[in-house]
Amino acid sequence: MLLSEPIVVAPSFTPESEAVLFHGDCLEGLRSVPDGAMKLIITSPPYNIGKVYESATDLDAYFTMLTPIVDELVRVLAPDGSLCWQVGNYVDKGEVFPLDILYYPFFKRHGLKLRNRIVWTFDHGLHASKRFSGRYETILWFTKSDSYTFNLDPVRVPSKYPGKRHFKGDKYGQPSGNPLGKNPSDIWRIVAQDWESEIWNIPNVKANHPEKTIHPCQFPIELVERCVLALTNEGDWILDPFAGVSSTLIAALKNQRRAMGCDKESEYIEIGQERISDLRAGTLRYRPLGKPVHQPTGREKVSQTPKEWLVNKQTQAGTANGENIEHGADQSTQTLTLNLEGNA
Repeated sequence: MLLSEPIVVAPSFTPESEAVLFHGDCLEGLRSVPDGAMKLIITSPPYNIGKVYESATDLDAYFTMLTPIVDELVRVLAPDGSLCWQVGNYVDKGEVFPLDILYYPFFKRHGLKLRNRIVWTFDHGLHASKRFSGRYETILWFTKSDSYTFNLDPVRVPSKYPGKRHFKGDKYGQPSGNPLGKNPSDIWRIVAQDWESEIWNIPNVKANHPEKTIHPCQFPIELVERCVLALTNEGDWILDPFAGVSSTLIAALKNQRRAMGCDKESEYIEIGQERISDLRAGTLRYRPLGKPVHQPTGREKVSQTPKEWLVNKQTQAGTANGENIEHGADQSTQTLTLNLEGNA
């Protein structure tokens, strides 16, 4: 994307700025923001799972630490604004604590109202041996009031049956849908521009992702864009208090919004400034909004079953068939048991 004019990134908030990157504690940066200035706050806070940019603490201390920050976020959020809080799970000694569920009463105490709980699913993540591998995170979309910005048309999806017509009443025989498409409902599945479900299938930023930087837990730009398009208008302010390498700012700027981010790490601030400059120059590498998730063709070596596994599978199948003949057991049940034991 090549922008017509340079993007000037200010070091602190001013109303006339287009982009702001504050280096330091977000509480200090937020104090310069006027009440109600931000139409959308979207962030992925530290997950409290001992990554390199955070220290693991107990959950009570974690929420205590965040309370003054959220107080400030609610203050700077516009009356018709939205807050999107994207979190994963906290795992302690193998026990899972679903942070989105724990956050719900936390934000309710601040007077916010939940509009959607959006599931973001991806195909790669941390593997587990004593439970199913985690492959999702969630976005809690809160609003400050019952009057809030929500733009349906930019996120409509093609109707499955556009030819449906009213079968009774004054509109008998007329098309019953909307020519722009249908409401995607509260279940989103984003694959090839199809927002059909509340399950967002968006690749997380791993080693081969075009947006990958040194940040250990990076926002995909397209994840932010969907919220930007639906919950703000051009020219609105968008805030990320834990900006990292500025993926939120990029999603805002490429859609003609203004944006502010805060981060303590000087290296992340520098990378964010470089990425914003690349956006202006049209050289930024990013995954386009709505691009289909890659599906292996089966010709790639890594997508083919190892020969050793095929031999083991044939041996297991032969053993299972022999036992079924001898004991009269149901073959499908026996095979399933063997497969489960092999993957335990």
